[in-house]
Amino acid sequence: MNDSVVWAHNPKNVAFIGDYLPRQCGIATFTSDLYKSYNSFIPDSRAMVVSVNDTPDGYDYPSEVRYDFYQHDQEAYRKAAEFLNAKDTEVVCLQHEYGIFGGPAGSYILTLLRNLNMPVVTTFHTILKNPNEEQLLVLKSIADLSSRVICMSEKGRDFLINIYEVPEEKIDLIPHGIPDMPFVDPHFYKDRFGMEGKQTLLTFGLLSPNKGIENVIRALPRIVKQFPNVVYMVLGATHPHLIRNEGEVYRDSLKKLADECGVRDNVQFYNQFVELDDLLEYLGAADIYVTPYLNPAQITSGTLSYAFGCGKAVVSTPYWHAEELLAEGRGVLVPFGDSEAIADQIINLLTDEPTRHAMRKKGYMMGRDMIWERVIQEYAGSFAKARRERMSTINNQTPYDMGGNGSAAFKLPEIRLDHLYRLTDSTGIAQHARYHLPFYEEGYCTDDNARALILAITLQEAGLSDRKLSQAADNYCAFLNHAYTEDHRRFRNFMSYDRRWLEEFGSDDSTGRTIWALGVCIGRATDRNAVTWAMSLLEKVLPTIADMTSPRAWAFALLGIYEYQKRFNDDRLAKTIQRQLLDKLMFRYSETATEDWPWFENVLSYDNAVLAHVLIRSGDERLAEIGLRSLRWLVNLQTSERGHFQPIGSNGFYTRGQSRAYFDQQPLEAQSTVSACLAAFDITGDDQWHRSAIRVFKWFTGLNDLSLPIYDQQTGGCRDGLHIDRVNQNQGAESTLSYLLSLAELYNTQKRRLEAKSVNVALTSLVNG
Repeated sequence: MNDSVVWAHNPKNVAFIGDYLPRQCGIATFTSDLYKSYNSFIPDSRAMVVSVNDTPDGYDYPSEVRYDFYQHDQEAYRKAAEFLNAKDTEVVCLQHEYGIFGGPAGSYILTLLRNLNMPVVTTFHTILKNPNEEQLLVLKSIADLSSRVICMSEKGRDFLINIYEVPEEKIDLIPHGIPDMPFVDPHFYKDRFGMEGKQTLLTFGLLSPNKGIENVIRALPRIVKQFPNVVYMVLGATHPHLIRNEGEVYRDSLKKLADECGVRDNVQFYNQFVELDDLLEYLGAADIYVTPYLNPAQITSGTLSYAFGCGKAVVSTPYWHAEELLAEGRGVLVPFGDSEAIADQIINLLTDEPTRHAMRKKGYMMGRDMIWERVIQEYAGSFAKARRERMSTINNQTPYDMGGNGSAAFKLPEIRLDHLYRLTDSTGIAQHARYHLPFYEEGYCTDDNARALILAITLQEAGLSDRKLSQAADNYCAFLNHAYTEDHRRFRNFMSYDRRWLEEFGSDDSTGRTIWALGVCIGRATDRNAVTWAMSLLEKVLPTIADMTSPRAWAFALLGIYEYQKRFNDDRLAKTIQRQLLDKLMFRYSETATEDWPWFENVLSYDNAVLAHVLIRSGDERLAEIGLRSLRWLVNLQTSERGHFQPIGSNGFYTRGQSRAYFDQQPLEAQSTVSACLAAFDITGDDQWHRSAIRVFKWFTGLNDLSLPIYDQQTGGCRDGLHIDRVNQNQGAESTLSYLLSLAELYNTQKRRLEAKSVNVALTSLVNG
């Protein structure tokens, strides 16, 4: 496969799992930014959020949070997985932090991951250098269950590889996203906080003792002595867990410390959890951003990423993320817990404006690669790789068991018409479904009612006839009868659910398919009334087909003529039009066919095999040989390396000389190929063609790129196609009719073979008797 074509599009149905605003947590903010950015920068995104709660009652979430569950309820994790599976989710993006999931070391999240049927991409926000046994096992298990993992620093990648044994090729290094803020003079924002004429220092984030804010306060007396107008802005609500356990003890201790140091007027506390717009204003007003954290073991800091990327001069302790971001003059590092060093560096930066502004510019320029618009493209690329790797894993599994020599050992499934009847009402067959339910909003079409009539007659021929099927066939006939427009002598195609035609006349293909259905009705139906009705309609529309331009319309009409000739072989009008259509098709072939492209067009699109099919059944030995050669080439082209059917994808098709599309794979292409192979078997008697038809049919039952059944045994319907990494769960008319037509034709072929075998046995007995 050509990856540049197969993976050219970004997943749309992405589910982001983490905690979420309004919960006050850094991961909640990140998940919110990630979701909003994906929806903003990925066209037609249909992303959603699944949020984990730290309280049983949850939060008043915005509409994008489609599902939430309590972190300490293990069964809720399983139900969340079921929800995501039912939502046709393409990729799950998990935000991992040990503290937001229940179980030992957050192990309950494994219950969710193990029950998902789509690829997972996990962002690790905490990667410990010295994990305990449970923490090590949980993170390794999450990595094993993830198709891709994302970290935000080189140190994190090193830990994942060397401590957690995550394969290097599985890791994507993507920086923490930041808002795209202009490079502005801090004085532009200072008046909004009453800070005109003051030098401002800023620390923001949820307040907790590990932030080291007391060390900046202890540094302030020296700073204030040289710069009396300095104000240290401490922005952020106290961490909710700290509030629950201790209240505001830590914040009060900081205020007391400021009083003791004589700098209470130089410290401003803003006890609030700020939204992005407000945060950008606070950042804009800061001259220097300070992160005085006490612990080196911080692999990612969202607050540092924001400040750095927005062009702030930064003084920080040397925790892991700061060491990477602030290297090469992009910031200043000071020892942990060293107030004197903090004072020295802040005084230096406030004194030396050129150095401070050069530092700001370096950080801002590097931050351009961290803005959300760019980061989201990297996330989308990781999601696409995850889908590709899931596909590769499936393809490397043990091939589907063909069963002995193929056709001889294969038992045809039972013909079930539950879903056919579910889609059929007194008007005809509904065009589309949402899952297994008819989607009436999108009405009906002539194409599907023509196919449904062909199916009904084929089933009756196979001996599967009852009153309900006969009634359905009458409904399909009535629909086609109403579709005909005398003004244009062709058929309208699309009808709304309230029975209004949506066009003057339909496509060439819809008229061609209806001619095919009328021919089947005349050639095979046992109801004389139906034959008479079909005759009158066919005579009106058949002469118009030669003026149409679609080769498939010609082919469908030729199939109808062949069926018609089973009853009326000497009709000169039908013979004349047959000859015209074959000539037109052969002219197309002569214009495009070469040794390595023996085909009728320069593109392989949909319903391809029908073009070869009509030559095989033409009754002309020369044309039949061309049809067989073309079909053989097409079947080989649509056979994977593992030997299963791999139809041309509808997401781009296959233009000669260009890259082929492999997805989405459509049931219509399988049906067309089964039918053409059975025609080749009937004409040649070569059992290889019958085996090919069986192999192609097995695409419906799981012999395909994903080893997933397209046919739904529970509903009796056929799903609408095979995506890159999953099955389309909708079960519309075209798909279900394609499956049932293929199966019905195989039954009829089997029936004819058994009848021929019985005749041979009887003749042998007669001769030997």
